[in-house]
Amino acid sequence: MEKEKLKLPNVTLAAMTSVNLYETIQALEYSMQDIEFGDVVLITHRRPLFLPKNIHYKHTSKLKNIDDFNYKMVYELTNYIDTDYVLLVHYDGFVVHPESWQDAFLDYDYIGSPWPLPENDYAYRDSKGQICRVGNSVSIRSKRLLEFPGKAHLKWEKMEDGNYNEDTFLCCKYKNVIEEAGMRFAPIEIAKYFGHEHMIPEIMDVGAPFLFHKWRGRNEQYPMFVNPWKVRWQKTKDVIRPLLFWRKEQNHDL
Repeated sequence: MEKEKLKLPNVTLAAMTSVNLYETIQALEYSMQDIEFGDVVLITHRRPLFLPKNIHYKHTSKLKNIDDFNYKMVYELTNYIDTDYVLLVHYDGFVVHPESWQDAFLDYDYIGSPWPLPENDYAYRDSKGQICRVGNSVSIRSKRLLEFPGKAHLKWEKMEDGNYNEDTFLCCKYKNVIEEAGMRFAPIEIAKYFGHEHMIPEIMDVGAPFLFHKWRGRNEQYPMFVNPWKVRWQKTKDVIRPLLFWRKEQNHDL
């Protein structure tokens, strides 16, 4: 008897990228194995020829760097999501334990993996100086949270470390403003069941999180998808490179 899938009709499974497309599609498909989402979308600059029919292509201009990605995640992601929530995954972070789903995850407007305690006096802090323990790009976000940065005209600026980071922008820098608008961020006591990225003490009593991000610590057990064409091209380069070097040496000796 076929196992009945978990049904999440008010959640869109989504990924936004212009790189590692093959691996990202594999991550989407893996996340869909035992879950029926309201929609599944790949947001990228060109429709991949190998895109499965059950994943919908949504167009965006090419993400030329990580700053493009961060900006679009904050201000443009809402344009591609029609459900109440979005579950964002990456090629290196996706659903691995669908059986660990909790309906309580949807009680919040943002839930991601727990963050470690900061090692300085400015990181992972909100505007009031309080330490933020939950964030991460691989996350569930509500549609109203997606809409908020544009509606509230939140100023796009670098974080204290000199970088643009969309998750700390939302979960730290503007956390208080978002909460004042009536939205909620998941506490670490719930988030530890949702996802794991950093191997911190607070998550160690949870052996099977709903999803993961980054292959570190216990997360190394989870699948790592490899584009076979990249492997073949690398093997070709490994063969050609010594020949080119030899030829260069020969010409130098003449």
